[in-house]
Amino acid sequence: MPLADTTVTTTHAAAIARLGYALSDATRTGVLLALREAPARPSDLADTLGVSRQVMSNQLACLRGCGLVEATRDGRRSLYRLADPHLAPALGELVRVVLHVDPTCCSNDGCTCS
Repeated sequence: MPLADTTVTTTHAAAIARLGYALSDATRTGVLLALREAPARPSDLADTLGVSRQVMSNQLACLRGCGLVEATRDGRRSLYRLADPHLAPALGELVRVVLHVDPTCCSNDGCTCS
């Protein structure tokens, strides 16, 4: 079904590919889902997602590089939020998608589905 008000361009395809890359990692996905609720500090995100602060720093750098999150200064600390207001509802729609996945099909080793 064509988009009603937008022509899809290579820029759109690149943006969706960046989002797909971001969602391919459970920690990055958790960050994006957490930030759709409210802005957060990296240390709070690390605690919530059960990862080290170094891992969180690396994942936030990746998400910034993809253009999905942005940081603002909050005193001496940073506060992260989603970079685009359209991203929160889009993530909400993705959460509503029901996928029937064979747990033995797609693992961290790659997809073995045929």
